[in-house]
Amino acid sequence: MTRVLQAGRKEPQSGDTRSAVVFLHGYGANGADLLGLADVLGEHLPDTLFVAPDAPESVPGAPFGYQWFPIPWLDGSSEEEAAQGLARASEDLNAFLDAFMVDEDLLPEQVVLFGFSQGTMMSLQVAPRREDPVAGIVAFSGRLLEPELLADEVVSRPPVLLVHGDQDDVVPPQSLPAAAEALQGAGFKEVYAHVMKGTAHGIAPDGLSVALAFMRDKLGF
Repeated sequence: MTRVLQAGRKEPQSGDTRSAVVFLHGYGANGADLLGLADVLGEHLPDTLFVAPDAPESVPGAPFGYQWFPIPWLDGSSEEEAAQGLARASEDLNAFLDAFMVDEDLLPEQVVLFGFSQGTMMSLQVAPRREDPVAGIVAFSGRLLEPELLADEVVSRPPVLLVHGDQDDVVPPQSLPAAAEALQGAGFKEVYAHVMKGTAHGIAPDGLSVALAFMRDKLGF
């Protein structure tokens, strides 16, 4: 049984919903952590609805922090628990996306997934295994989990933008070329990359500008 994800939202500045960006936050954060970006992005994506679900599991010791799945080297969980958590969270996210698109009368090609860190891991895990491709995936500071499985499990191949800081001490910067190689090897035709110089584990202005241009292009602005 899937868990219902609670989501914050910011309405389109134009008042007319023609597209949507779904923010997927990192480990220990919550949806509100990324939803603030809608204030910056919304001026340039005026017909876009922004939503940001909280991940389904609370993080021990962090009352307002959530996780999509356990991370063994952070919380002492087992690899098996992490794998089970990823599978369950993937079902939760798929159910959320299905219900969201029906409720908002949107097609997959009108929706961008925007992930950060663990949210990027979820985006790259879920979107390629959905029947209909989304408009694009913006993948900040994360990595592609189990890249060796992608070629056999891929169903759709949406455009992907990989963005990473070259000073990231949480998720290694080499995760970007590793993900790009696996995606291209699995037949993805549109894989773009941007390295944020001098940036640690975060979202720098140059990376956000590249992401905005990507989203405007893929959403038809």
